[in-house]
Amino acid sequence: MYNKGSLVVYKRDVCKVIDIRVIHDESYYVLNSTIDSSLKIDVPVNKEKKLLRPLITKKELDNLINEIKFLPVLDVEARMLEDEYKRLLKDGTMESLITIIKTAHLRNKIRQENKKKLADNDQYYFNLAERYLYNEISYVLNVSYDDAKNYIIEKLNK
Repeated sequence: MYNKGSLVVYKRDVCKVIDIRVIHDESYYVLNSTIDSSLKIDVPVNKEKKLLRPLITKKELDNLINEIKFLPVLDVEARMLEDEYKRLLKDGTMESLITIIKTAHLRNKIRQENKKKLADNDQYYFNLAERYLYNEISYVLNVSYDDAKNYIIEKLNK
Protein backbone atom coordinates (compact mmCIF):
# COMPACT_ATOMS: atom_id res chain seq x y z
CA MET A 1 0.00 0.00 0.00
CA TYR A 2 1.19 3.47 -0.88
CA ASN A 3 1.09 6.40 1.51
CA LYS A 4 0.00 9.97 1.01
CA GLY A 5 2.91 11.78 -0.65
CA SER A 6 4.29 8.68 -2.42
CA LEU A 7 5.35 8.92 -6.05
CA VAL A 8 3.97 6.16 -8.28
CA VAL A 9 3.64 5.40 -11.97
CA TYR A 10 0.06 5.19 -13.22
CA LYS A 11 0.05 3.82 -16.75
CA ARG A 12 3.11 5.79 -17.93
CA ASP A 13 2.74 8.99 -15.92
CA VAL A 14 4.53 9.81 -12.70
CA CYS A 15 1.88 10.74 -10.15
CA LYS A 16 1.82 11.76 -6.51
CA VAL A 17 -0.59 10.17 -4.07
CA ILE A 18 -2.32 13.24 -2.66
CA ASP A 19 -5.00 11.47 -0.66
CA ILE A 20 -6.54 8.13 0.21
CA ARG A 21 -10.30 8.28 0.55
CA VAL A 22 -13.28 5.98 0.90
CA ILE A 23 -16.09 6.13 -1.64
CA HIS A 24 -19.03 3.72 -1.22
CA ASP A 25 -17.08 1.51 1.22
CA GLU A 26 -14.10 1.20 -1.15
CA SER A 27 -10.70 2.85 -0.64
CA TYR A 28 -9.21 4.91 -3.45
CA TYR A 29 -5.86 6.55 -4.04
CA VAL A 30 -6.27 10.09 -5.29
CA LEU A 31 -3.40 10.75 -7.70
CA ASN A 32 -2.14 14.01 -9.11
CA SER A 33 -0.18 13.84 -12.37
CA THR A 34 3.22 15.51 -12.23
CA ILE A 35 2.88 16.48 -15.90
CA ASP A 36 -0.60 17.98 -15.66
CA SER A 37 -1.31 19.20 -12.13
CA SER A 38 -4.99 19.77 -12.94
CA LEU A 39 -5.45 16.04 -13.53
CA LYS A 40 -6.77 14.09 -10.55
CA ILE A 41 -7.13 10.32 -10.84
CA ASP A 42 -8.99 7.98 -8.49
CA VAL A 43 -7.53 4.46 -8.43
CA PRO A 44 -9.11 1.68 -6.35
CA VAL A 45 -6.65 0.47 -3.72
CA ASN A 46 -7.63 -3.14 -4.45
CA LYS A 47 -6.39 -2.69 -8.06
CA GLU A 48 -3.08 -1.05 -7.20
CA LYS A 49 -0.98 -4.02 -8.35
CA LYS A 50 -2.57 -3.88 -11.82
CA LEU A 51 -2.65 -0.12 -12.29
CA LEU A 52 0.24 1.31 -10.26
CA ARG A 53 3.91 0.60 -9.89
CA PRO A 54 6.65 2.21 -7.84
CA LEU A 55 9.21 4.41 -9.57
CA ILE A 56 12.29 2.61 -10.78
CA THR A 57 15.12 2.76 -8.23
CA LYS A 58 18.55 4.27 -8.92
CA LYS A 59 20.07 0.77 -8.87
CA GLU A 60 17.43 -0.55 -11.30
CA LEU A 61 18.08 2.47 -13.51
CA ASP A 62 21.81 1.78 -13.62
CA ASN A 63 21.12 -1.88 -14.48
CA LEU A 64 18.72 -0.77 -17.21
CA ILE A 65 21.32 1.58 -18.70
CA ASN A 66 23.78 -1.32 -18.86
CA GLU A 67 21.16 -3.39 -20.72
CA ILE A 68 20.13 -0.74 -23.28
CA LYS A 69 22.53 -1.97 -25.95
CA PHE A 70 21.01 -5.47 -25.63
CA LEU A 71 17.39 -4.36 -25.92
CA PRO A 72 15.92 -5.18 -29.33
CA VAL A 73 14.94 -2.90 -32.15
CA LEU A 74 11.55 -3.73 -33.66
CA ASP A 75 11.79 -5.80 -36.81
CA VAL A 76 8.31 -5.55 -38.31
CA GLU A 77 6.84 -4.35 -41.56
CA ALA A 78 6.23 -0.61 -41.71
CA ARG A 79 2.46 -1.10 -41.85
CA MET A 80 2.58 -3.00 -38.53
CA LEU A 81 4.93 -0.58 -36.78
CA GLU A 82 2.34 1.75 -35.27
CA ASP A 83 0.49 -1.20 -33.70
CA GLU A 84 3.78 -2.36 -32.16
CA TYR A 85 4.53 1.12 -30.85
CA LYS A 86 1.07 1.25 -29.26
CA ARG A 87 1.50 -2.22 -27.75
CA LEU A 88 4.84 -1.24 -26.22
CA LEU A 89 3.43 2.01 -24.84
CA LYS A 90 0.56 0.11 -23.25
CA ASP A 91 3.07 -2.30 -21.69
CA GLY A 92 4.41 0.64 -19.71
CA THR A 93 7.85 -0.77 -18.90
CA MET A 94 11.05 1.21 -19.23
CA GLU A 95 12.41 -1.49 -21.57
CA SER A 96 9.44 -1.00 -23.89
CA LEU A 97 9.97 2.76 -23.97
CA ILE A 98 13.64 2.26 -24.82
CA THR A 99 12.73 -0.17 -27.61
CA ILE A 100 10.45 2.49 -29.11
CA ILE A 101 13.18 5.13 -28.84
CA LYS A 102 15.84 2.86 -30.36
CA THR A 103 13.59 1.75 -33.22
CA ALA A 104 12.33 5.22 -34.12
CA HIS A 105 15.81 6.72 -33.86
CA LEU A 106 17.32 4.05 -36.12
CA ARG A 107 14.52 4.32 -38.68
CA ASN A 108 14.84 8.11 -38.84
CA LYS A 109 18.63 7.92 -39.02
CA ILE A 110 18.37 5.60 -42.03
CA ARG A 111 15.81 7.93 -43.64
CA GLN A 112 18.12 10.92 -43.12
CA GLU A 113 21.08 9.05 -44.63
CA ASN A 114 18.92 8.30 -47.67
CA LYS A 115 17.86 11.97 -47.80
CA LYS A 116 14.24 11.13 -47.11
CA LYS A 117 11.73 12.97 -44.96
CA LEU A 118 11.51 11.80 -41.34
CA ALA A 119 8.55 9.53 -40.66
CA ASP A 120 5.87 11.38 -38.67
CA ASN A 121 4.79 8.23 -36.78
CA ASP A 122 8.34 7.42 -35.75
CA GLN A 123 8.91 10.97 -34.56
CA TYR A 124 5.61 11.05 -32.67
CA TYR A 125 6.24 7.80 -30.78
CA PHE A 126 9.91 8.68 -30.24
CA ASN A 127 8.92 11.96 -28.55
CA LEU A 128 6.18 10.29 -26.52
CA ALA A 129 8.46 7.49 -25.28
CA GLU A 130 11.21 9.96 -24.44
CA ARG A 131 8.78 12.11 -22.46
CA TYR A 132 7.60 9.17 -20.35
CA LEU A 133 11.09 7.73 -19.88
CA TYR A 134 12.93 10.92 -18.94
CA ASN A 135 10.09 12.24 -16.81
CA GLU A 136 10.34 9.20 -14.53
CA ILE A 137 14.14 9.25 -14.55
CA SER A 138 14.14 12.94 -13.60
CA TYR A 139 12.16 12.08 -10.45
CA VAL A 140 14.39 9.12 -9.62
CA LEU A 141 17.54 11.23 -9.91
CA ASN A 142 15.90 14.41 -8.55
CA VAL A 143 17.08 16.41 -11.58
CA SER A 144 15.45 18.26 -14.45
CA TYR A 145 14.09 16.50 -17.53
CA ASP A 146 17.05 17.71 -19.63
CA ASP A 147 19.55 16.62 -16.98
CA ALA A 148 17.94 13.16 -16.90
CA LYS A 149 18.32 12.90 -20.66
CA ASN A 150 21.95 14.04 -20.47
CA TYR A 151 22.62 11.55 -17.67
CA ILE A 152 21.50 8.65 -19.86
CA ILE A 153 23.44 9.89 -22.88
CA GLU A 154 26.62 10.33 -20.82
CA LYS A 155 26.28 6.84 -19.32
CA LEU A 156 25.78 5.32 -22.76
CA ASN A 157 28.81 7.12 -24.20
CA LYS A 158 31.16 5.69 -21.55
